[in-house]
Amino acid sequence: MELRVLQYFLAVTREQSISGAAESLHLSQPTLSRQLKEMEDELGKQLFIRGNRRVTLTEEGMILRKRAEEIMELVKKAEDEISLSDETVAGDITIGAGETDGVRLLAKVAQKIQNEYPQVHFHIVSGDRVTVTEDMDKGLIDFGLLFGEIDTSKYEYMRIPYKDSFGVLMRRDSPLAEKEIIAPEDLLDKPLILSRQMIHDSNLPALFHCSVDKLNIAATYNLLFNGSLMVDEGMGYAICLDKIINVSGKSSLCFRPLEPRMEDSMNLVWKKYQIFTKASETFLLKCREMLDSAEM
Repeated sequence: MELRVLQYFLAVTREQSISGAAESLHLSQPTLSRQLKEMEDELGKQLFIRGNRRVTLTEEGMILRKRAEEIMELVKKAEDEISLSDETVAGDITIGAGETDGVRLLAKVAQKIQNEYPQVHFHIVSGDRVTVTEDMDKGLIDFGLLFGEIDTSKYEYMRIPYKDSFGVLMRRDSPLAEKEIIAPEDLLDKPLILSRQMIHDSNLPALFHCSVDKLNIAATYNLLFNGSLMVDEGMGYAICLDKIINVSGKSSLCFRPLEPRMEDSMNLVWKKYQIFTKASETFLLKCREMLDSAEM
């Protein structure tokens, strides 16, 4: 399968129309239709459902779109890296991270680098641990910001001197809001809203002294902003990290720390045997310099 044909395929998914895609690609409609049909024949699967006004993707088409987008992103990344001179510190650095105030520490490093090398650009991709590690494995991101234990058989890592503390996000008019500190037993009969990662975290049973299936899990979230909306609507209490949702001022929500404290250490992670660009090498060097000088 040629990259050119994958680009044609993605153009059709964007335009949702073969005629519209043909116009954007400066191709004749019969030529584009033939290329798409040959792709379907090669894969032995129907990729499109062709309607009168628009085309939609089949299940196989949706799988191919996801993979085609990843392939084209990797191609673009490779072209950008190869085109840069060995002597030039420039290009893109992509970091996958969950929602954490600890991203501020990486922002400090990024600012120092951009002051010295303005052609370096940083991109933060938000996601949970599963998403971040998958993207690292595929080469879509350069680094991951992860909490907890690291699989050292697959990754190198740098310990960042920062710990996030867990607590409970709740409505200000909730009964538990009168407490300064929340104990696990306070939550045993309450509807809980947990992150997708936390469901599989060994810390949770240790905290509550029971298995996860004994808890009243009302909902889960991937990004805490969505979880905070569920809390605001009265669905339950979210166990989450501090300093992510703004609960100051006139916010209807408040945050209370958990006792005993549940903390996670933070790590900057990258794939073993990874070949770095000059920009990525500089980023790691600056991180180490800031750690050594304790500026972080």
